[in-house]
Amino acid sequence: MLAGTSLLALMGPRNRAVAQAADASLLKTTLTPTGATRAGNAAGTIPAWTGGMTEIPAGINWDPESSLPPDFFAADAMLYEVNASNMAQYSEFLSEGIQALIQRQGYSVQVYPTRRTAAAPQWVYDNAAQNVTRTTAEASGIRFGFNGAFGGVPFPIPDTDPLVAGAQIVWNHQARWGGSYRSSTVATYTVPNGQVTLVQAARNDFRYDYYAPNGSPATFDGYFYVTGGPGQFAPSTLAGGQIISKDSSNILRYPQDTWQLLAGQGRVRKAPEVEYDTPSSYADGIINYDEYFGFDGPMDRYDWKFIEKKEMLIPYNNNKTFHVDSVAAHKDKFFDPTITRWELHRVWVVEATLHQGERNVLARRRLYIDEDTWILGIVDAWDGNNNIFHCAYDFNAVFPNLPGTIFQNTIAYNLQTGDYVSLFGSYGNAPYNVAWKFDPVPDSVFLPQSMAAASAY
Repeated sequence: MLAGTSLLALMGPRNRAVAQAADASLLKTTLTPTGATRAGNAAGTIPAWTGGMTEIPAGINWDPESSLPPDFFAADAMLYEVNASNMAQYSEFLSEGIQALIQRQGYSVQVYPTRRTAAAPQWVYDNAAQNVTRTTAEASGIRFGFNGAFGGVPFPIPDTDPLVAGAQIVWNHQARWGGSYRSSTVATYTVPNGQVTLVQAARNDFRYDYYAPNGSPATFDGYFYVTGGPGQFAPSTLAGGQIISKDSSNILRYPQDTWQLLAGQGRVRKAPEVEYDTPSSYADGIINYDEYFGFDGPMDRYDWKFIEKKEMLIPYNNNKTFHVDSVAAHKDKFFDPTITRWELHRVWVVEATLHQGERNVLARRRLYIDEDTWILGIVDAWDGNNNIFHCAYDFNAVFPNLPGTIFQNTIAYNLQTGDYVSLFGSYGNAPYNVAWKFDPVPDSVFLPQSMAAASAY
């Protein structure tokens, strides 16, 4: 699963080229074009990858321009349900955080047949293969970033050194495929003390510069994506607010950039605090900014260690959640498990511990990252006293028109208070039932000057 050479293994992790496998042909044989194991498992519960879902299945009528994608696997029968009564039987496939959610709050996991739908355009595969030999670590250390990669996962074949591989795997999560552009209407709900509250509804535009059409390492500006767009329209107290944010592939060369327009102020400000463990004002402080997408943003405060690759139950192919009522989906203790599809997949397990001298309210994290999509399936986090603290999981959704099985939204729990938040969901009720678009967006949408010009007091 990991490849390398003995000479490179003897070199320190600070300054060496990190694409040491030097055998991109593996991505056409035993590995998928993005670095997953092609073969199924011995038990037959995980099938082989055969190219993913790149076409709308016969018999399904869907217009991608007018509606959200359907549940392509609605006919699948549930295999089994994991709950408090039988959790011990499946504990090896469940993270500690999910087990706590089952035990403490009565959650259940509904398991369906594994569908390896992940796919991407050929040019993304071609770039991933080139990244095998052209990606290098930042000289000060891989936790600060990388250079030379473009247009595909930067490390499709991670290092043999677990302390290097861990950071590479998380960079792959941050550089996952999700299109070159995306426009979507989404809602964020918090559920403190069982009370469902809409805290943000917005129309967001993304431009993924790392996946710019016809781009290259020479033209890449160092930022994975920039987000902008019309911004917030609900609740009324936030209507008119906007944010423009850029996520960096190397914080020493390309510092994080965020500009914020607060409703009613008519002034755009730099917002450097929108990162790390600053409590997110868009999630009522239930989680921190670096917990978006499971994990997001600078990685320099942690050391990242690859633990193992194993089979785990994670949410997968959750198109069904596009077609439910947004409020009804939020139960008082958890997001409705009856509309959530879980599958057995192989994941990369990475442990994050605080780097000497650094601080974060989440002292330790364990990340379970899907091998096919590089989306973070589950992340558990502990406080400074080593008590389980937060648990989050990401939904992904299948868009064969892209093609891709891409990030959908995040559900995150504070296991000590019982509160939870769902971030960036699109649902079946208006106004969140708007089709996701992957068409180019004008560059002006992502300029702070444009945001300032459109602001109002």
